[in-house]
Amino acid sequence: MPALLPVASRLLLVPRTLLSMASGSPPTQPSPASGSGYVPGSVSAAFVTCPNEKVAKEIARAVVEKRLAACVNLIPQITSIYEWKGKIEEDSEVLMMIKTQSSLVPALTDFVRSVHPYEVAEVIALPVEQGNSPYLHWVRQVTESVSDSSTVLP
Repeated sequence: MPALLPVASRLLLVPRTLLSMASGSPPTQPSPASGSGYVPGSVSAAFVTCPNEKVAKEIARAVVEKRLAACVNLIPQITSIYEWKGKIEEDSEVLMMIKTQSSLVPALTDFVRSVHPYEVAEVIALPVEQGNSPYLHWVRQVTESVSDSSTVLP
């Protein structure tokens, strides 16, 4: 129960960014030359839901081939409950977890929207703050040639 924790312990639960903002100083991020060399937030995990495994595999293969993603995990048989056009819906879907550079999320989103069968495709991305440094470097390396170019064609 957070209310029972001493004040100092509760401060450990507050994200660094909020503490930095409260103190008026910018959040500190390690430079590529320090520690692991990973810049927090430079890799993202994007999530896309698909109506079935066939669609998910087609999109997954395409984003990896186009180097918009280093890896895509397909998580089958999720249940989504949502409101659509004034009605509560419940569907079985496949969740794609896509690892990419944060700078590629707009291009990834545009591509997914261009090939996805849904009227409004779910594409959301969260920055990766920490993780296995060799893996995060691999994600950046695999997708590097795309981030260097100015456009990505579907």
